[in-house]
Amino acid sequence: MPKRSKKNGPRSGTRSETHDALKLRKLESGAGYVLVHPRCVRDRAEDIEEVRLMIDAGELEVATDEIRWLLSGCSAFVEAHLLAGVIAVELSNDVKLARGHFGYAYGLGLKALHAAKFAGPLLAAQPANGPWHEAGRGLAWCLQRLDKAAMADEVVATLLAADASDPMGVAELIRSMRAPSDPLFQIDLPPSPGTGPK
Repeated sequence: MPKRSKKNGPRSGTRSETHDALKLRKLESGAGYVLVHPRCVRDRAEDIEEVRLMIDAGELEVATDEIRWLLSGCSAFVEAHLLAGVIAVELSNDVKLARGHFGYAYGLGLKALHAAKFAGPLLAAQPANGPWHEAGRGLAWCLQRLDKAAMADEVVATLLAADASDPMGVAELIRSMRAPSDPLFQIDLPPSPGTGPK
């Protein structure tokens, strides 16, 4: 694994940063809310971009190590948990591990929504909200894969309450996962006697 460059500095993160929670802030326009991420997340914005580049390049194991480092200093890092979930599926098809990461990220945002007595909307188009919506989509997908349909439906309902336009297509994703697979063959039955033309 390549060594961390000096520009990134020491692996920082105070105890208070590690336990900072997400918060919700009303947009000045009044058109909804935005998640406010803790300082430890904002301080690691450059690092998470590097992780995304590693994933795009297929360097999943290196990206996993980097995510572990990010989370060790900032457990409330929604996007890091999101990417850890993506890697769990891509690298080893580990749906249970992915569920844990997606679920943790989703739970962080849900806590902020409940604490603020959220009335919506929390639009996915806002950059600070996007990773939470993506994590929710990943969680719903995992829950459906694990035959936990009722739990998947709860997540979908929450995401739609936050952004009714469903920009992540989570409702359609779950519907398509539940659709019966195409039969190997189809039998066309003749019309019942007396129902045809006379």
